[in-house]
Order: sequence, then structure tokens, then C-alpha cells
Amino acid sequence: MNNTPNNPADFIVPLNINGLKGRMLRLPARTRTSREVLFIYGQHSSLERWWGIALELNKIGALTMPDLPGLGGMSPLYSIGKTATIDNMADYLATFIKLKYRNKKVTIAAMSLGFVIVTRMLQKYPELSHKVDFLVSIVGFAHGDDLKFSKRRLFLYRVCSKLFTYKYPAILFRYIALQPFILKTVYHRTHNAKEKFTAMSGEEFKKTMDVEIELWHINDVRTQFKNYLEMFDLDNTDRPVKLPVYHVATKNDRFFNNTKVEEHMRRVFTDFHMFYSNAPNHAPTVIATAKEAAPFMPQKLRKIITKKVKL
Repeated sequence: MNNTPNNPADFIVPLNINGLKGRMLRLPARTRTSREVLFIYGQHSSLERWWGIALELNKIGALTMPDLPGLGGMSPLYSIGKTATIDNMADYLATFIKLKYRNKKVTIAAMSLGFVIVTRMLQKYPELSHKVDFLVSIVGFAHGDDLKFSKRRLFLYRVCSKLFTYKYPAILFRYIALQPFILKTVYHRTHNAKEKFTAMSGEEFKKTMDVEIELWHINDVRTQFKNYLEMFDLDNTDRPVKLPVYHVATKNDRFFNNTKVEEHMRRVFTDFHMFYSNAPNHAPTVIATAKEAAPFMPQKLRKIITKKVKL
């Protein structure tokens, strides 16, 4: 019998923490296991966008995916008088874990920026390390030098990101640059979006573009650009985390230098284990099915987590 869930809406519930309102996806375990899996997404996200990878992680245990402040449609930290710093995101996540997993162990898998936030949380709240039985990085990183951008491009990104962390420029960006007509005309031609739309045509292109427009609209502009700004100058290597990390990388990642990622993560974690995805891109597409997202949870890593094989 196929017990694979079909509709994410059936598993989404409201989430309210410290005055922040968002949503949470909760998938019960599909096999007889007590394992709890927490997935923390990255930038440009929604619960629906990561449905494919959620289904893959759900094969390991009960899966929880909460919104992050300002992302996925959740109210931003700015709405409660706070700035969308990685430190404040880490505080929010620590609160969520303390509430959700009071007397439980949890396997944490985190994507890109999500892993940055998880790392910072474990550095600020080292007592939470004891609750984590496996820590999985999916194309995560630990230092700004891990990024592949040229100095010129990085300078341009810093300037733009700084500008749109301010309230009124962010409003103008939201209501001018993010008009559907402009996004449909320009977005797929931009430097970092070209890969997403390569070889797409017809219905796939239209469906992808529609989801991209939705993601640009539900993710808070100031939050996203503040996150970008901090990512460019990130240094998460200054404090240790007493856990090994299981890192999933793509061989031709257009954003990260895998050698530097490993070097920096080894400074933070007690051990480092690399697993290469055979996916062609940095991340699954915004319309990826479970089958298409599966390479980001390699079979060997899944078997290690479920204790079917040893390193």
C-alpha cells in the first residue's frame, strides 16, 4: 500500500511564537519509528516549495518544518521591533525547539541559510546539542569565504542588500520590482536565476515562474536582504559545536566552494562527513517532486541515520 501523503495543505497548521504568526508542516512517521526530524529551510522559501524534500525526510521519521520569521509568509521580526539578524533567527529557532522537543531527541536537517541559523543556535545554546542525534547540512556553509562570487559581484550584492534592508527602499522594491509583469519579463534572465530556467519550456516554465512570483511576494524583502548581507560576511567558525556534521554537497555548486566549506566546518564541528548529491543544481527546483528532491538526501546518508550501515 502506498502511504505517501499527497497534499501539503492537509498537514499544515498555524504557528504562533512570541508574537510571530506563521505556519508549520507536520508529517507523522510513515514507518514504526520514534525518530523526530526537523527540517529548516533557507532563503526564498515556503512550506509548499520544500514539499518534495519533506517527503524524502519523512521516510526517516516524523517530519516537522516550521516557517522562519519573515520567510514563507511568517510575520517578520521587524513586526515585533527586532532586526532580522542571524542571531535573532537563532533565538527564535531555539525557542521553537525547546517548546516542540521538550523531552525528545531530534534529527536536524537544514538547507543553506537554514544551516547557518542552526549552527548559530547551537553556538548560542550549547545545551541544545544534547537533544540532537544527527545534524545534517544540505548545501550549508559556515563562512562568507565559502561563496564563489567574484569581488566585483560581491561588492554589488552588498550594496544592493544594504539598501533594501531599509524600510522605504524595501517597500519600493516590493511594489515596483516585484510586479508580476516585471518578474515574468526579467527574472529568468538574471545571473542567479538562469540555472533554474535552463532547458525549461512551455508548461514547466510557466509553473515554475508562477511559484517564483509567489515566493518573492510572501517572503519579506527586508528580511531576505538582511540575511544576504550577513551571509556575505558570515563567520560561524569562532565557537565550537560539540556534534559531528553530515554534509550534503553538489559537485558543481555554483554558489559554494566545497573545499572551503569543509575546511570551515571542520573548525566548528567535532567531525565532518561529506556526501555528494548527484543533482545538477545547488538546490531542488521550486516545483521539485520527492523523486527530484531525493538526491539531496543520498541513500548512504539515509541508511547511516537509520542505522542500517556504519561509516
